[in-house]
Amino acid sequence: MKNMDRRFRQANFEALCSVVLALSFFVWWYAFAYGLGSGDPARYRFVWGLPEWFFYSSVAGPALFCFLAWLMVKFLFKNVSLAPHEKEEASHD
Repeated sequence: MKNMDRRFRQANFEALCSVVLALSFFVWWYAFAYGLGSGDPARYRFVWGLPEWFFYSSVAGPALFCFLAWLMVKFLFKNVSLAPHEKEEASHD
């Protein structure tokens, strides 16, 4: 893996970050939807007129994870050349 082309290392890193973010969103959604939503409907609390479980799982969650995806792309993803043969650079990453 040490001799792998840096483009493939970066692509693998970005794929791993994306999968972790997607799984984190699923856990977030599931925990709020089924954790808070499994109680007696008469005891639900409301946020902006929506049941708390729905607000956090289906309104706040997607907004939060869109922001986290933007941060991930901004700070962790890098532009790489898609040319089949990249020139060897003087400095290796």
